[in-house]
Amino acid sequence: MSYLKAITSPQNPTVKNILSLKEKSRERRKKGLFVLEGKKELQLALKGEYQLVTVLFCPELISLDEIQDIIQNTVPAPEIISISKEIYQKIAYRDTTEGIVALGKTKEHSLDTLQFENDNPLILVAEAPEKPGNIGALLRTADAADLDGVIIANARGDLYNPNIIRSSVGCLFTTKTALGTTTEVLDYLKQHQIAINCAALSASKSYTKVDLTQPTAIVVGTEATGLSNEWLQNATQNIIIPMHGQIDSMNVSVSAAILIFEARRQRGF
Repeated sequence: MSYLKAITSPQNPTVKNILSLKEKSRERRKKGLFVLEGKKELQLALKGEYQLVTVLFCPELISLDEIQDIIQNTVPAPEIISISKEIYQKIAYRDTTEGIVALGKTKEHSLDTLQFENDNPLILVAEAPEKPGNIGALLRTADAADLDGVIIANARGDLYNPNIIRSSVGCLFTTKTALGTTTEVLDYLKQHQIAINCAALSASKSYTKVDLTQPTAIVVGTEATGLSNEWLQNATQNIIIPMHGQIDSMNVSVSAAILIFEARRQRGF
């Protein structure tokens, strides 16, 4: 395997395409492509069975042999393009991503695609998360706890925002993730007989007093407004993390992590 061409001009159409995909969700949806960078993200994308279309590398930072080792046996094989350091610095978010930028094909994330191998699933649901950094942190928590899936209800943007990919450290690629409206997600959970445990400030029971050993969804809302009434009214149980200071809530990713690992503790692992 060898690279087919080299790019040295910032005005090259491939460079412009990458910048457009990084900056515009409309372009990502239209073309079904996203941008990732760095060895770890590339390896996790391949592990998650994402199809890579193009891999661009800067020979001053990483060798062609290293690239070939990472993508060996990838079918279909992506196009490999050598780029100058100037181009790499133009299209990469960070100088620390080892000289690799790639284009991958997006996946379908409808609720119908979310299938559980475990007959006692533990999943995370986040309603309308606003900050890509929070979504990325939630996906990292999901990976750390080996959750069976993550569902985002009423998503405010697309999952392939580079900030989500970066803040998730590539966990987006290996975590089963689905999107839907609140009504659709509620119907899905009820259809699959998954208990709905909603983080809420009122009419709630302490999270340590709730049985989380059955098929369970931990549901969290935004820090500003919490969960919508539709969730609170359809909850199996509203749960709360008791606060002992002056504030009544924490960052959504921190709260989710506490609730998820309590469920893991109750399940014995």
